[in-house]
Amino acid sequence: MPAPRLVPEPTHLQSLPGLFTFDATTALKVSPGADPAARLLRTLLGPATGLSLPARPDGSVVLALDGALTGLGEEGYGLTIGTEGILLRAARPGGLLAGIQTLRQLLPVEALGNEPAPRVVWSVPCVQITDTPRFPWRGAMLDVARRFRPVSFLRRYVDLLALHKLNVLHLHLTDDQGWRMPVAALPRLTEVGGVPHGGAYTRAELAGLVAYAAERGVTVLPEIEMPGHVRAALAAYPELGNHPGRTYDVWDRWGVCDTILGVHDEALDFCRTVLDEVMDVFPSPYVHIGGEECPTTEWHTSPDARRRAVAEGLAGPEALHGWFMERIGRHLLDAGRQPLSWTEDGTDLPPYFTVMPWRDADHGRVAVRRGHRVVMAPHRTTYLDYPQSTSPAEPPGQAGEVVDLRSVHGNDPAPAEWSPEESARVLGSQVQLWTEYVPTAEHAEYLTFPRLCALAEVVWTGRHDWPGFQERLRHHRTRLDTLGVPRRLSPTSVPV
Repeated sequence: MPAPRLVPEPTHLQSLPGLFTFDATTALKVSPGADPAARLLRTLLGPATGLSLPARPDGSVVLALDGALTGLGEEGYGLTIGTEGILLRAARPGGLLAGIQTLRQLLPVEALGNEPAPRVVWSVPCVQITDTPRFPWRGAMLDVARRFRPVSFLRRYVDLLALHKLNVLHLHLTDDQGWRMPVAALPRLTEVGGVPHGGAYTRAELAGLVAYAAERGVTVLPEIEMPGHVRAALAAYPELGNHPGRTYDVWDRWGVCDTILGVHDEALDFCRTVLDEVMDVFPSPYVHIGGEECPTTEWHTSPDARRRAVAEGLAGPEALHGWFMERIGRHLLDAGRQPLSWTEDGTDLPPYFTVMPWRDADHGRVAVRRGHRVVMAPHRTTYLDYPQSTSPAEPPGQAGEVVDLRSVHGNDPAPAEWSPEESARVLGSQVQLWTEYVPTAEHAEYLTFPRLCALAEVVWTGRHDWPGFQERLRHHRTRLDTLGVPRRLSPTSVPV
């Protein structure tokens, strides 16, 4: 029997003879602390299998949390499947959740469906798996500011991330074209800024999403853009800008708007108020505050901004960017959170910021040498708004690059030539789906897959076995089909 074709590939997998079959008599033996994993297993398998999987002391499927298994780390697991039973072990709850996703992939593909499949035999191959991730940060950024997506879609996206053992959903909640994050003290942010391109979330919706994701081992990372990419906020509260008396519309174009926040006390207080509410809703240890693509023309022409630069002893208005980020970064640190920002190479930010270098992979090395912790996001290998090929069958996308499946698979967040000290500062990597060219939810999934599968290989397994990945992906495509993920078109217009 060939080895199971799993995505991402486990660290170590040994096939054993025989099968284990789930049936109406199958029960779970749940150790203390493993109840969340048992609930998730029932939630995920119930719709298709109809199995109740009750807890019993003599259950043949054992879910065991054992803190002594320190070699498995925070998210590693051991999975042994024999003909008479299954043992899933981990040191931490996250490891059990990851192991359950492997168990789902080992079952017939019908187990991933939402409809009963009564004639399927729910057998899994006998295996011995020991599996630990290469990186602690394995994520995907979804831009819901430019194109609003309902919470139902976000929950589905979380499920797709979790299936691939990705553990961060980065929500880009605000930009020039829309403000999706409710702030009780500032209702016009969503009343005005949330209207174009879809709408806004309620606090309850976002809190529910956070809980839903946590049950699946996924952290929801909020991003609130500042001091640039804020046109939607200024449309709601124009007094936060650099030109008193001016009114603004929410921007109806793509690209980088040159309208930015002022640096007066009211603007800084606004940012703190927003971030305090964000931290109330999102328990993520990191809070993303944007930071990039901030034209400083308005600060050069604003008497208030120029006075602020002089008062703070800065070289000029352009230095207000670093000054602003320091003020906001300290606010997050004081609240027990870690500030996170887009950057080219980190030179525009205090060294205590965690950064996402997006322009070039070499910039990531510059950033780690400055002392930053880094989540690698180079656009040539992680930006999914770029077309997947040069084929005329591809829908319109961001101009200038093609990011194909091989490119994403070739992304190495910490190359071998980096020193151990440099590599240790790399938390991981993530893909980004900016949505200027993504009008529908189906299009978002079309662009995400199968490239997300390649990212999962990079950050979990760390191997770059391209032929092996292609072979496993051919089978994995049947899982995506069962989940209703749209196929992309080949150059000959054949779905793949």
